Amino acid sequence: MLDYYADMVYNQFNNTKRENDMKTLFIDCGMGAAGDMLCSALLELTDNPEEVIKEMNSFGIPHTQYIAEKVSDCGITGTHISVKVHGEEEHEHHHEHEYEHHYEHEHHHEHSSLDCIKQIIKDANAPDKVKDAALAVFLKLAEAESTVHGTEIDHIHFHEVGSLDAVADILGFCFLLDKTGVSRVVATPVNTGKGTVKCAHGILPVPAPATAVLLKGIPSYSDGVIDGELCTPTGAAILKTFVSEFSSMPLMVCEKIGYGMGSKRFERANCVRVMLGESGTADGAVTELCFNVDDMTAEEIAFGTQMILESGVRDVFTEPVIMKKGRPGTLVTVLCDSGKTSETVSLIFTHFSTLGIRENICRRYTLERSVTEKETPLGKVRVKESQGYGVRKCKYEYEDIAALARQSGLSLGGVINKIEREKE
Repeated sequence: MLDYYADMVYNQFNNTKRENDMKTLFIDCGMGAAGDMLCSALLELTDNPEEVIKEMNSFGIPHTQYIAEKVSDCGITGTHISVKVHGEEEHEHHHEHEYEHHYEHEHHHEHSSLDCIKQIIKDANAPDKVKDAALAVFLKLAEAESTVHGTEIDHIHFHEVGSLDAVADILGFCFLLDKTGVSRVVATPVNTGKGTVKCAHGILPVPAPATAVLLKGIPSYSDGVIDGELCTPTGAAILKTFVSEFSSMPLMVCEKIGYGMGSKRFERANCVRVMLGESGTADGAVTELCFNVDDMTAEEIAFGTQMILESGVRDVFTEPVIMKKGRPGTLVTVLCDSGKTSETVSLIFTHFSTLGIRENICRRYTLERSVTEKETPLGKVRVKESQGYGVRKCKYEYEDIAALARQSGLSLGGVINKIEREKE
């Protein structure tokens, strides 16, 4: 069931790419990631935050209210969303980046079973896509908790996660992400912080056990500066569900910036910054993947190259090189769209013997292109025209010229000469 929801959400939120439209959300996790901070940052990307908060408060999460306020930290002004449950702000051991939290009220444990939480999400007044996404995030969270506690996922109780508080953060984030209309989510490696955190079970190391499980497979680190918990289980579950690539900021034209503020104060601004904009091929950027091989036959290299070309990359080419120990080898270069990087890397490792691949992000300068069809004495031929930067170029489609050459018995040059003479 977990895989079903995770795959569905990934396809809906990360693979809904439209032609010439790669709307990208970039998340800076230099100060970690918490559910409330991620939610707050996305709220800043909306055109009317007050109306959006009203929509979120209409979800119908029992006894729960979202309150958004402007907060300044180290000279940066952003938004902090607090979640009030029974009129009070819940503090589970990871949220808000606090060290000590208290569990004094009975209502903290009312909605703690996974079945209860699933029902709350299903009953929420939100689009089905949003509810499916929220459920996928919570199932990842439940799986991590079950791993830590050594119990079945259906037996997990979420008193540690703040229950309604976490439901509100997750449902709110999914709702706001849907509003952005993004096709791709990219995040930096995650700063976890350092030290320990106090919770209902006692004192735990940072990252907390459930967070550590969720961060498996995700680039993360501690900068050794911030003494405290920066990445929470909820934040880690959100990143694991939606982020398709962990890297530095991609080439993108930024349209909006949002700051989600935490409540604890550190020596640097405690915030998650998000940027929304256009990236990918529409901006003229491609990924260049390079690698060397010296232990493959020409047939194997040709086959691998063909398989990669057929996957839809922009180009593949090879060059002879002299490698270490004076061995002749082959340098293979693949150009692909940034959204196909992971898929292309997998194909390279499948069909080539290389153990490592170098990646470069290249800026492309391209001419505007168009194709027209022309009637000639020998038959129809397509004409490719390109222009820009004060230049205009024209070329016949090779396949069409080659077909006419075969039919007429002329050489390629003979076909072109006959067409050109006709123009005169």
